[in-house]
Amino acid sequence: MLADKDRIFTNLYGFQPWNLKSAQARGDWDKTKDLMSRGQDAIIEEIKASGLRGRGGAGFPTGLKWSFMPKEPRADRPSFLVINADESEPGSCKDREIIRHDPHKLIEGALIAGYAMRARAAYIYIRGEFIREAETLFAAVQEAYDAGLLGKNAAKSGYDFDVFVHRGAGAYICGEETAMIESLEGKKGQPRLKPPFPAGAGLYGCPTTVNNVESIAVVPTILRRGAVWFSSFGRENNKGTKLFQISGHVNKPCVVEEEMGITFRELIDTHCGGIRGGWDNLLAVIPGGSSVPLVPAAQIMDAPMDFDGLKDLGSGLGTAAAIVMDKSTDVVQAISRISYFYKHESCGQCTPCREGTGWMWRVMERLRTGDADISEIDTLFDVTKQVEGHTICALGDAAAWPIQGLIRHFRPEIERRIRENGGALEAAE
Repeated sequence: MLADKDRIFTNLYGFQPWNLKSAQARGDWDKTKDLMSRGQDAIIEEIKASGLRGRGGAGFPTGLKWSFMPKEPRADRPSFLVINADESEPGSCKDREIIRHDPHKLIEGALIAGYAMRARAAYIYIRGEFIREAETLFAAVQEAYDAGLLGKNAAKSGYDFDVFVHRGAGAYICGEETAMIESLEGKKGQPRLKPPFPAGAGLYGCPTTVNNVESIAVVPTILRRGAVWFSSFGRENNKGTKLFQISGHVNKPCVVEEEMGITFRELIDTHCGGIRGGWDNLLAVIPGGSSVPLVPAAQIMDAPMDFDGLKDLGSGLGTAAAIVMDKSTDVVQAISRISYFYKHESCGQCTPCREGTGWMWRVMERLRTGDADISEIDTLFDVTKQVEGHTICALGDAAAWPIQGLIRHFRPEIERRIRENGGALEAAE
């Protein structure tokens, strides 16, 4: 269990003000110039050594991602940092807490990360529905400018760096890094084909790195306390602390910072007051936001909550947004509802996704009511495999995986509905 002295986000619950003065009292913006004076490559090496992996879902090593940026930016092609604050994954609600209560951690992280990557500016793309959070972020950025921490000679480091806040319009697909770049450019939010990757040609055709809010916000603390400290938490290849968001059928839903690899049981018992109705009442858990496959109770109870531990269960950590379902849940209806979400949020660019998401949802609805044939379960599974991995971005996978998880673990429940409904039809005849 994580000790309070090891928590990075010390104002996660907003018990103190978010403003610059309070942030400095908590240790933010403390000798930022000295952190930057270590040098750009040294900062990247320290982040690599810390074992930090992207906190937005994919889990790509952060320091490695930064190292792809050009070492000598050209005057006509400046480098940019884009920060993904478009948190639209159902079940995920950590970035909004950082922005609402600890925005200066993000802004200071943006300056240091931007400097390390030799970026000219950072663009924070915030979700359209986050109205109060956006107000806080605009005000916090202005505070940083007024205090000389951003702009010309940022934090007296001799480096010029700007931060711009851009509000999205509530499209899930704009959380995908290249769709976000398109949206920032004022175009329709549709993912780009890769390559070229953003580090080669991103925002306005310039080298760009896209990082999650949490990935950037932890950077100053890692540099102050050292890579060895951060990597002392968690298992090999799954290092550090992480914000977990637990919703659904627990006694106390919450967002909490814990060390990677904490078991699901310890996470729930320590911070959420246990499962509603006790552990025997647990049915299944979606461990990483709605786009990862669900895991049945027996498998997840003592599983380590990290990238590899959940991958071994055929699921994923994602954003660490655990959606807990007890035995009162209609699990087929829950997955059908998620299917509708992905149908609704598809940008329509790729045929498998545009046609497949709607088709999968319609079949899911018939499985929900039992108005289907048992052979259609296999047909549906085959179609999810035709969608998965055949689209420009990962939305096709996100639409396919929840259904695959349902069929893999709850096939008897689907078959029971079909049989019961068939029996009702025969009786009616």
